Amino acid sequence: MNMEQQENRWPIGVIVWLMVAMGCVYTAEKDNGSGIMLSNEKIFSSQDFKTKSPPLRVWSKQSTSYYTLMPSKAASLGEAKKDLRRYDVVRIDLLSDKQDIVVEAQALVESGSSKSLEIDGLQFSDDEKKVLIYTNSQQVWRQKTRGDYWVFDLNTKVLSKVGGDTAPATLMFAKFSPAGTAVAYVQAHNIYQQNLRDNHITALTNDGTATCINGTGDWVNEEELAIRDGFCWSPDGQSIAFWQFDTASVPRFHLIDNTAELYPRITSFAYPKVGQTNSAVRIGVVSVSGGEVRWLAIPGDPRQHYVSAIGWMPDNASVMLQQLNRLQNTNRVFLANARNGGVQLLMTEQDAAWVETNSRTSLLRNGQAFLWMSERDGWDHIYVINRDGSPAKLITPGDYDVLAIEAIDSVNNWVYFSASPDNPTQRYLYRVHVDGGPAQRLSPMSQPGWHTYSMSRDAQWAIHSYSTFSTPPVVSVIKLSDHRVAHVLPDQMMLQEKVGTLAKPQSSFFKIAINDEVTLDGWRICPPNFDPKRTYPVLFYVYGEPAGQSVRDSWGGSSGLWHWMLAQRGYIVISVDPRGTNVPRGRAWRKCIYRQIGMIAPEDIAAATRALVKKWEFIDPKRIGVWGWSGGGSNTLHAIFRFPDLFSTAIAVAPNANQLLYDTIYQERYMGLPDDNAEGYRRGSPITYAAQLRGNLLLVHGTGDDNGHFQGTEQLMNSLIAHNKHFTVMPYPARSHAISEGENTTPHFYDLMTRYLDEHLMPEPQGK
Repeated sequence: MNMEQQENRWPIGVIVWLMVAMGCVYTAEKDNGSGIMLSNEKIFSSQDFKTKSPPLRVWSKQSTSYYTLMPSKAASLGEAKKDLRRYDVVRIDLLSDKQDIVVEAQALVESGSSKSLEIDGLQFSDDEKKVLIYTNSQQVWRQKTRGDYWVFDLNTKVLSKVGGDTAPATLMFAKFSPAGTAVAYVQAHNIYQQNLRDNHITALTNDGTATCINGTGDWVNEEELAIRDGFCWSPDGQSIAFWQFDTASVPRFHLIDNTAELYPRITSFAYPKVGQTNSAVRIGVVSVSGGEVRWLAIPGDPRQHYVSAIGWMPDNASVMLQQLNRLQNTNRVFLANARNGGVQLLMTEQDAAWVETNSRTSLLRNGQAFLWMSERDGWDHIYVINRDGSPAKLITPGDYDVLAIEAIDSVNNWVYFSASPDNPTQRYLYRVHVDGGPAQRLSPMSQPGWHTYSMSRDAQWAIHSYSTFSTPPVVSVIKLSDHRVAHVLPDQMMLQEKVGTLAKPQSSFFKIAINDEVTLDGWRICPPNFDPKRTYPVLFYVYGEPAGQSVRDSWGGSSGLWHWMLAQRGYIVISVDPRGTNVPRGRAWRKCIYRQIGMIAPEDIAAATRALVKKWEFIDPKRIGVWGWSGGGSNTLHAIFRFPDLFSTAIAVAPNANQLLYDTIYQERYMGLPDDNAEGYRRGSPITYAAQLRGNLLLVHGTGDDNGHFQGTEQLMNSLIAHNKHFTVMPYPARSHAISEGENTTPHFYDLMTRYLDEHLMPEPQGK
């Protein structure tokens, strides 16, 4: 691969020096001169080592600037609220570094109240004369997507609530029209449009019910295809295209909360488990003045396919959409006539296993062409697809994977993308001309590790975050063309210095061959005073499913620091990525596990463990444990059940013990339909091997988990009991898949795991 390289003008050493010069250095007293020892309290209860969530930053559409929130310097907005910090909306110009307050906190006060709005999200109209403020956000499954919206007019200084006199926190996905004269939103499964000139509200759909969902996704489409914001304005602001999901025939799942009230609170929702009935999906187009919905004539049974993406074309008359068949091995791209609903097939993408979705289609040449990602040559690459039917043009050739299209500079015809051609554990930014040619690496050669970018609308600037496995993120604003740093942002500066005070474990990346053809990537964390002549207990951290990657040269946040703490206490922590994980090692690597989830990955993990025990004499083969969460919890169960000669202790968090219990979109994508792969589902489910348990097993699961249901852990418990296998289980009442809700839950959870490991894995075995 021929890639031109450009150096950053401000290397990381200069950035750290700037942190000192700016007074952002944290000093702490070291413990006995060797560094501070971590604890669960320091990591999870205090703020000392938190990886801060970045403040809201919204790129300007009109200038070289961005908007952010800063603590207000104005007087308190009420005597009872003196201790609360309120925030101004501030514009920062990147050329002059000038800061202007565009909305003062005291301007965001609801009539009759002394309390300013707590801002959860910001959106500016295209002319940036109005700002839409999202507040009072509430959790809806994974994310906080329901709340209140307010429009603030920057000229008149008038604050008005969207939706009129509606119940609090009932609006979803409000957004300005292109002209900024209206706001559309979803409420109670219907779509509404509010004219901002007179605040008149028009209902655009009226058939929304508990089972008919307009403008957002049902559970499974939200979780697996990321369909949350389910409607979009036409470029001229005269029409809205939207998803509708009919869940009436989808079986219901019930979550029982025994702790919220005197009697159990039951939450029921449509959840299609593998092989069961899906929602019927269709795409509608409606005028913003209301009237009849025009349904697009998408071919096929609406319950046997998915519409993974929709988007308007520049002509205001047509909508591009992508249709996946149920097996998700065929993706058909249609151009639909928004006026009469007729559809025309533009292209078809197929794969013998599954196709990856292109959730964001980037248009070129006023919609006459678009960018497309495909693995058709064995690697994930970017192609230019012309609507005239001419052959697709590959613009990123080479034996490497493109991770994502990041932005398009439509003026200079650059396509920005992330990739890591030489090291699958890292991530860098590149650009290539839309007509092809050599790709240029923009991420500095002096910064090996993990780079992410939030691009400005014109693709001239970016907020850049850089971290490594052992260093927290440095966040800066850069000029994209040469990666010049405009200024360093303070997001993680304190964390950088605090981490520097720790008794730092010894961490490194490695490769391990498990046979003549397969080599896995991995990392290990050893105690600060590591002695290769000693033997140590080892904890493997596993994930191993197609949805993620665990071996990354990036900051691991609080859970990564927990691994550091274990190393400080005398453990070695190791992780490897087996075949099938979503890493940039080519299509064959990722898709060799088709119809074999739960089979190849555990075998790779076991083979890597054997190879490492043979290679590293400091591993105590009698004290090897394994832990993982979600899909990692499933592979943890496979490890302890199927390889009892290797793993003596396991902690499985929110596992999927029985693949037949998981949802259609995810599990069928990788395993096919259960009627066609019954043996694969049986062999890939950990519950099949429960009778083989010999070691120590801790099961941890939230009883309110809407994703991987506690039902599966209960089935596994029954199987273990039937086979007279002893184990420990910790159900967290009413907690979700994240096991984070409720007072002190996260510290308790990590204390639980630490105590279990100390009891079962840390003691020196007898005879040593």
